[in-house]
Amino acid sequence: PDIASFSEFDMALFKLFATTFFPTVRAEDEEAELVDPQSALREKCQSNGNIQALYSKYQECNDRVNGKSKTTETCMEELFDYVTELDHCASHHLFSKLK
Repeated sequence: PDIASFSEFDMALFKLFATTFFPTVRAEDEEAELVDPQSALREKCQSNGNIQALYSKYQECNDRVNGKSKTTETCMEELFDYVTELDHCASHHLFSKLK
């Protein structure tokens, strides 16, 4: 059968069926700006003394490398150490924030 051949009653019945078994999900507040909980937790974790020390170590390496014209040195190890510790700190509370 073509959809045009359905009566208004049939369409109303279909809509009732569809909304009953396939509910529509809407945002709680469509105007609210979404905030990434990981970013917020990372900001809080940056005040941790150990993480500040790793960031300082990374910045020192970065300044040293940028101060040289020819070098094979990279700061990947320092960057990985910093980001790993930052993510480790944030992960303690991250999953409790997810819905």
